[in-house]
Amino acid sequence: MKRLMILGLGSAMLAAPLYAALAPGAQAPDFTTEATLAGKPFKFSLADALKQGPVVLYFYPAAFTPGCTVEAHEFAEATDKFKAMGATVIGVSHDPIDKLNKFSVSECRNKFAVASDADQKITKAYDAVLAVKPEYSDRTSYVISPTGKIIYEYTALNPEQHVGNTMAAVEKWRAEQKKGG
Repeated sequence: MKRLMILGLGSAMLAAPLYAALAPGAQAPDFTTEATLAGKPFKFSLADALKQGPVVLYFYPAAFTPGCTVEAHEFAEATDKFKAMGATVIGVSHDPIDKLNKFSVSECRNKFAVASDADQKITKAYDAVLAVKPEYSDRTSYVISPTGKIIYEYTALNPEQHVGNTMAAVEKWRAEQKKGG
């Protein structure tokens, strides 16, 4: 029995991520990068976006893969609701901008921007590297308040909960702001 417990603990330690996502309360690393919306490239600045309200920043492994396509569709469907709450949505992957131009039209449905992080500086700053394939981002979502503080973080390769969880975090933040919190 002890041997099984030790093996289980060892396996769990090996499965632990090399990187751990930034925790709520941490200052979000500022960045500016090339992004695209509706197939039109532009410079995205986190600092500028935060002047408009909270930012939903989500990292995904690769454009046009099954889980990333599902997640992009779900964020596209929710974008109007995020906008109504004053929030900006932006996805980030290592993909080149030419590939993201197409992804932003077909999978993001011209609703929200996606950014290229080819050198993974942003991914690493946010501790969103996929441990088993470090050349890719993990599927990690953040909600960042206009003050630049991370107010929510969620990491799971399954795309199902990312939109709902970040929506709930933005709604909670808005309710706290209305109460004067």
